[in-house]
Amino acid sequence: MARSIQQASLPEEVPTLEGWKISPYYQPAREVGGDFYDFHFLSEDRLGLVVGDATGKGVPAALVMSTTCGMLQLAAQASDSSSSPGEVLKRVNEALLVRIPSNMFVTCFYAILEPKSGHLSYANAGHTLPCCKRHNEDQADELVARGMPLGLMTGMTYEEKETTLVPGDVVFFCTDGLVEAHNPQGEMFGIPRLRGILSERSEGRRELSAALMEELERFTGEGWEQEDDVTLLTLKCSAI
Repeated sequence: MARSIQQASLPEEVPTLEGWKISPYYQPAREVGGDFYDFHFLSEDRLGLVVGDATGKGVPAALVMSTTCGMLQLAAQASDSSSSPGEVLKRVNEALLVRIPSNMFVTCFYAILEPKSGHLSYANAGHTLPCCKRHNEDQADELVARGMPLGLMTGMTYEEKETTLVPGDVVFFCTDGLVEAHNPQGEMFGIPRLRGILSERSEGRRELSAALMEELERFTGEGWEQEDDVTLLTLKCSAI
């Protein structure tokens, strides 16, 4: 039942944008969590991208995840063309406070892309930070923004940051199912390992998500039991 609720809440189609490639990947664990991703067309020249995770497992997490997806969609649709990622998260936080159990919350990273210019604005509600790999740099860096998870406290504001992507740049979003996976020795996959893989990986025909899942399987070893859902989202600029 939890899996059905979760999959029904995920988008059926991936937006097609000239000069951009968006590639989602979702692999549920045995006990379904609250991972989600979604896309919101805010106007002709602005696309909202969101990756998030509701705490807990099973049906409760799936219901909170589904509720959050709906609220994010409504907040995006109610926004005017100039609304920012921080404003969307602020609205959803206030709405969630009275609609989810007090012991649950949602982490969420929300970005707004302007495809024609490559401008990307973003805000974070306590979620795993995305990594950005520039075409002309060796190091992959995190897109840092601060903010409390959704549904915890009233009156929250969300720090907003912005950057500009050019052809060859890649932004990689994920949930903690990837970075908090453990190997048999108890070592965590971790953000530094993820950044290292993104920095070292040369361009090829394989999807980035496939390469990362292969690295995860190698790290965790044979017989690994997946602890949490793994959700990955890759945004690549190929031309502007």
